[in-house]
Amino acid sequence: MGQPIYGERDLADLEQMRELGLPFWLAGGSGSPEGLQNALSEGAAGIQVGTLFAYCTDSGMDDGLRREALSQIKGGAGLRTDPLASPTGFPFKVVQLSHTMANPQLYAERTRICDIGYLREAYWEEGKDGTGKIGLRCASEPIETYVRKGGTLEATVGRKCLCNGLMADAGFPQIQKGGEVELPLLTSGDDVIKLAHWQDRFSAADVVSYLKGETQPQSDKQGQATGQADVDSRPMAGHL
Repeated sequence: MGQPIYGERDLADLEQMRELGLPFWLAGGSGSPEGLQNALSEGAAGIQVGTLFAYCTDSGMDDGLRREALSQIKGGAGLRTDPLASPTGFPFKVVQLSHTMANPQLYAERTRICDIGYLREAYWEEGKDGTGKIGLRCASEPIETYVRKGGTLEATVGRKCLCNGLMADAGFPQIQKGGEVELPLLTSGDDVIKLAHWQDRFSAADVVSYLKGETQPQSDKQGQATGQADVDSRPMAGHL
């Protein structure tokens, strides 16, 4: 409930894309051998794949968070499209992990601060003498600060600090004054549900092999049954 509903207007007009005569790539649910072949058949140069590579051992995601996320996904953790999470207003799909900012209680307890500022927006600040200057604001910063800069109170509701959350995802959580440690906010695409049937450790090369149709995903139980007990120390190429 409360998730955005997508319709025909959200679909790319591939005929018009082809008419431009420029290379294009398809993304959003295209991370599969079938998705790649479909994209190529539609005239695309290839596909953009985010989620599968994000959870591979070559990505910049904190390894502990990656392992825990995969474990909870296999246990049934859900994925929610949050229309309010980003201060930009762009919907983000958030993995529902209890120890992250996806937890409403932990979100409410966090002290709002905008100290990285990658997603700030520019606005015009009028001066008292008739002049003005360009200022920067973020809907995830302290509410009174945002409103003082001309932002609306409504725009602050439910906004999460993606900058700090994504830094924590990469294993670099900021420690704020008073010792408050910033928590992760794990965003993923729909393909994250597929990983419930994959081994916990797989490389970027494994993902490429899978997308090319050369190998199939393999669960941890399958790996153990075929003698791959030490998946932490042995390369998985060819055994995805």
